[in-house]
Amino acid sequence: MIRDKKFNVVCFGEVLWDNLPSGRKPGGAVMNVAYHLNKLGLNAELISSVGNDRDGKELLKVLTELKLSIEYCQVDQEHKTSSVEVEVTNDHEMKYDIVYPVAWDYIRFEDRFTGLVKNADALVFGSLSGRNEGSRKTLYQILEMAAYKVMDVNLRAPHYDSAYVSALLEKTDLLKLNQEELGILTDWYSKSCKNESDRVSLLQDKFDIAEVLVTKGSKGATYHGIQTEYHWAAYDIIVNDTVGSGDSFLAAFLSKRLNKDYIQDTLDFAVALSAFITTQTGACPPYQRATINRFMIDQQHKR
Repeated sequence: MIRDKKFNVVCFGEVLWDNLPSGRKPGGAVMNVAYHLNKLGLNAELISSVGNDRDGKELLKVLTELKLSIEYCQVDQEHKTSSVEVEVTNDHEMKYDIVYPVAWDYIRFEDRFTGLVKNADALVFGSLSGRNEGSRKTLYQILEMAAYKVMDVNLRAPHYDSAYVSALLEKTDLLKLNQEELGILTDWYSKSCKNESDRVSLLQDKFDIAEVLVTKGSKGATYHGIQTEYHWAAYDIIVNDTVGSGDSFLAAFLSKRLNKDYIQDTLDFAVALSAFITTQTGACPPYQRATINRFMIDQQHKR
């Protein structure tokens, strides 16, 4: 399909420094999503907060260099800029030590958010972003204004509980999570689910969620709609690191979903971008849309 408008997406939540074995990189799930949305031709605005410190000033500078708008990124005078210690395990999985509390735990509601969110085609948020009551209150406010609410589950112990996550699920139109998170969530509500379809149906029925994306790493991903289910295999690539791969998947999916592209094409593109990102270093490597198109063609020739 030919895109006849530039979609606007608001991303709410954490911006931070990821302290990776390879060095310090800007990060945060919603920041990563915003970066990839912009790279794919959408307009993404980031609602977040950094501290009034050297790390905050440097992070705002890097966000600007990444061509991300910092118009709605607050500067907190009392709380420091966020940082995360990241450990890469032998099987390429990531372990995170997320410092608490930090500036993005205290995102204040501003009147100018109202028009921004109401006029957006989608609002992307994660469960981690409301771990503290300060930002949680603001998130609840803007959720009431959003037309299409996209939740990225980020269960990072001990920064979540079932009551809070359930409240977010009640507001969600499109839910993205991985297999482990799907298991944790559904075990809160039932112990009788036998497979993925049972678990997803439980969430869809209980919370009236129209669309669910389940990411599975090397096993690809599955889209669950109303009475529909599509599976897509992963690309066969050599993994460098998996930091931000799920965020790029969500951005790619959303970029085509908003345009009402076919689900199969949408899933293929999302899986492809996610695969490409895992071949790179860090969550936000430089690339162009044409880079991904060539990557997809090369990978399809290998299949």
